Amino acid sequence: MRPTGKMHLGHLAGALGNWVELQSKYDCFYFVADWHALTSEYSNTEGLTDYAVDNVTDWIAVGLDPERSTLFVQSLVPEHAELYLLLSMIVPTPWLERVPSYKEQIAQLAEKDLSTLGFLGYPLLQGADIVMYQAHYVPVGEDQVPHLELTREVVRRFHSFYDEVFVEPQPLLTYFSRLPGLDNRKMSKSYDNAIDLSDDAETVCKKVKRMYTDPKRVRADIP
Repeated sequence: MRPTGKMHLGHLAGALGNWVELQSKYDCFYFVADWHALTSEYSNTEGLTDYAVDNVTDWIAVGLDPERSTLFVQSLVPEHAELYLLLSMIVPTPWLERVPSYKEQIAQLAEKDLSTLGFLGYPLLQGADIVMYQAHYVPVGEDQVPHLELTREVVRRFHSFYDEVFVEPQPLLTYFSRLPGLDNRKMSKSYDNAIDLSDDAETVCKKVKRMYTDPKRVRADIP
């Protein structure tokens, strides 16, 4: 996960709860994706380190066990970047441009300049994150399936040029992968529409009271 904010209910429903169950069935790797955070937060890196610590604290609090799963920080394993660079040599640019979340996030986060090579290429970095560990299965929500399919295509293309060295990963879809946020969009740190795991009762109450109920009044201050 990207350390760009606090853990929220969307993470618990869509990922963390599933991660806890998977660690009793598979050899699991979970990491703080600090390089991925830079794809959108490159101009404001303040807080990334603190969020990384807070996020892992929440992971352990909900049940991830460092004795049963491997927890680590992406940037401390430079091979992620090396493999990403090597894979980028064979991946056509249109493959990255057609990933659905690319244009969606550019539109949703219009206040940020996301017209960067790093943001365009982050699904490929995800692919490198996956295949370097020879992952057979990847726990994903429905919105991440196109990213995983890109990874599978990249593996096939790599094998068409070179030896078959990578596993073609399969998705493990979560049961309830997309939790609506306070404004009915996907709950996300980026959209500022989340109920955080660390929120106290008073904060949760205030947030719930302003939740989306009317398509014409997505906020309480709209008449």
